[in-house]
Amino acid sequence: MGDHDDLRKFITDLAVVHGRVVLSSGREADWYVDLRRVTLHHQAAPLVGRVMRDLTADWEYDAVGGLTLGADPVALSMLHAASGAGHPLDAFVVRKAGKAHGLQRRVEGPDVAGRRVLAVEDTSTTGGSVLTAIEALREVGAEIVGVAVIVDRGAGDAVRAAGLPYRAAYTLADLGLVA
Repeated sequence: MGDHDDLRKFITDLAVVHGRVVLSSGREADWYVDLRRVTLHHQAAPLVGRVMRDLTADWEYDAVGGLTLGADPVALSMLHAASGAGHPLDAFVVRKAGKAHGLQRRVEGPDVAGRRVLAVEDTSTTGGSVLTAIEALREVGAEIVGVAVIVDRGAGDAVRAAGLPYRAAYTLADLGLVA
């Protein structure tokens, strides 16, 4: 099996939780995909980085990140995968709200002004989190090349309607889940 198949197995074995849950969108579901069980796992995290870099290999960007918390481990996995392959890639974190102290930055990490960036998320239902991150990135002068998620729960249309390319490593069908 390759990285894509190996990561799918980690997702289905560790991250898919069955039972009634309320999603961040306010919608209810009979299952939840808790990708932090995968993105923060010692064996799965390196796969996340490689799979997401493969997914976006034809896009040119030099920094990756998104809205904290879902995007943080994805971006760091990609940073490490790129470094291991000899390619420079910075990561950044977008805060949900600006800070009232310190440097008062909403986008933390290396400066992204004028840089081509990839916005990521672990999973997305409505696109709200990633679109919030994109708004903050545009405010600081970043050029967004696209959006990539590990698992798409339906956000693709909203992201594309915002004029951005969108890719997902896995659909719900790929994981044997019904929307």
